[in-house]
Amino acid sequence: MLAAASSVRAFDPHLWRFMRFTSLIVELIRARPRLVFWIVVLAQATLWLLVPLMFYGSPPGDLATVLAYGHQYQVGSELGPPLAFWLADAAFRLAGGHVFGVYLLAQLCFVATFAALYGLAARIVGEQHAVIAVLLTQTVTAFSFPGLEFGPLVLACPLWALILLHAWQVIGQGSRNAWFALSIEAGLLLLTTYAAPGLLLLLAVFALLTARGRRTLMSFDPLFALLVIVVLVFPYLVWLLRAEALTLPKWTLAGDAAALARAWGWLLVGLVIALAGIVLLVILNSALMHRTILRSRETVPTVFRSPVDALAWQFVAFFAVAPALLGSIVAALFGFAQVAGGAGIALLLSGLAVVVASGDMIHLRRQRILRTAWAAAIAAPALMIAAATLVQPWLGGNEVATTLPANKIARFFGDSFQRRTNRPLPVVAGDTQLAMLIAMGAARPQPLLTPRPQHGPWPTPANFNELGGVVVWRAADTAGTPPADLVKQFPGLVPEVPQVFDRVIDGRQAPLRIGWAIVRPRTP
Repeated sequence: MLAAASSVRAFDPHLWRFMRFTSLIVELIRARPRLVFWIVVLAQATLWLLVPLMFYGSPPGDLATVLAYGHQYQVGSELGPPLAFWLADAAFRLAGGHVFGVYLLAQLCFVATFAALYGLAARIVGEQHAVIAVLLTQTVTAFSFPGLEFGPLVLACPLWALILLHAWQVIGQGSRNAWFALSIEAGLLLLTTYAAPGLLLLLAVFALLTARGRRTLMSFDPLFALLVIVVLVFPYLVWLLRAEALTLPKWTLAGDAAALARAWGWLLVGLVIALAGIVLLVILNSALMHRTILRSRETVPTVFRSPVDALAWQFVAFFAVAPALLGSIVAALFGFAQVAGGAGIALLLSGLAVVVASGDMIHLRRQRILRTAWAAAIAAPALMIAAATLVQPWLGGNEVATTLPANKIARFFGDSFQRRTNRPLPVVAGDTQLAMLIAMGAARPQPLLTPRPQHGPWPTPANFNELGGVVVWRAADTAGTPPADLVKQFPGLVPEVPQVFDRVIDGRQAPLRIGWAIVRPRTP
């Protein structure tokens, strides 16, 4: 072996230098791209499964509300189509009433999204470049901490990725077998997010703009796919008609051009910030950085691919730009806080677009720096969450919502009502945040929402007085005096001694003091 190596070095010193400095990661990308894909994707999914288990005492964002709506198993609600809410409640129940099941479901969506992305990229640029596209896309912040808040935006990502995969098989590769899967995924997307019609419209527009797409639409397969979609969404369509919910939200900024442009600009800035990891890696790997700033002369390994079909380039460019452009415009018009459909859908093909635009040969320069920058981009959001949980309470700032002990709060009030009335807690009212946390308890009581949702089997004040329940609020004193609005809503409310709970980290914040009162049921 040593003699062979010496002969190679003596024969071609440049080849010996290339072999010597090619890293194991580059060789794995070349030889075992699928293995690299599963290692990096499962590692990131594991990271974001451990983060909430280690640092969260209560679910983030609106996850508790998602579980409360999912527990109703309504065909539709004010929050949108029902599929994400149903799956959240099913995962919660399968995990024995622990939010771990929902965290796991969110990461399964993450893995499914990138598996579909890898499948699409492998068909367009080959498996080696597909891994590079996945590595770049993983740095997009839309796929990190926002994925912890499972809901329609998280569930829509794998469905949209699968739709793009099977749409390319249908349009680009002429596969008729993919039509059935495409129709199922389109129907499920319509049952997940209000942005689904716009996304499917983009798919139809692309098909009509290309010759192969028009030929695909001339067959009978689209008619059968449309029939499958109608069958899937028919119950939800009936609910929309009965609830008279087939209306668009108001155009809040349509009459103010300056405000509309400003809102649209901020939405685009948010998308650019989410792409900061990709931008950093592209700059570090650029030839200008390599030759002038870093002044490196090391041999640069390359990863080759076959030339990309023109239609494939058009497909990637269209769906890398159009969802972000349309979603930001719609969000600006209707005053949404984020891009319609979510940043995960808008930026899903960003990494693949960079790989396609890089040409048939990608140089991997300064591999150690690239590895460090990539790892930092992946770990930075997790470190920020850990710092916010551990440090912010000591700064005396705003309360960190995920530091509330949700399980202890729900167990205490559920057990208290059970001991007093010999019944499971049916309804909880008062502070919305606390009520949603208690609604995750073992008895799964219904929250009394104010204002009451227009549709669904939600309790009313009359139901509450009939069934009984617990009223909770944040106590401002040791006597537990209820707020004036609760006294007006529940006359004769007799407060109990306030209950004090320790947060995950108290820091300089005052203890969590919850005032409460029991309304006994009137029915025997």
